[in-house]
Amino acid sequence: MIAWMYRWLPIVFGCHCRDDRSFHYHGRRFPICARCTGELAGILVSLAASFFRLPPVWLAVCLMAPMVIDGFVQLCTAYESTNPRRFVTGFLFGYSLLALLWLSTGAAFRWGRGIGLALAGTG
Repeated sequence: MIAWMYRWLPIVFGCHCRDDRSFHYHGRRFPICARCTGELAGILVSLAASFFRLPPVWLAVCLMAPMVIDGFVQLCTAYESTNPRRFVTGFLFGYSLLALLWLSTGAAFRWGRGIGLALAGTG
């Protein structure tokens, strides 16, 4: 039953699935790394929170920055991030990513509705 997660989650998230950068439970590696696990958790929390309130665009963009900075610094220096830090930065990124998707979709619908009403002469 869980085998599909080990096959599809790495593809969906583009995950490297490195053993040293993944969480383990009872000796078994999670299907995706700590950062992607955080992104998935953030997406799920954002999905639930979107029924109540979404953050403003500026805040969502700012919440994405820690993962970008952490990954970039790790890429360009000898600094090695920790799995808990990867999870938290991934969580913030995933939460913000879905929030921006909802916000941009809503803006596109409002924009399209405005054009439609203007063309119909009722706007």
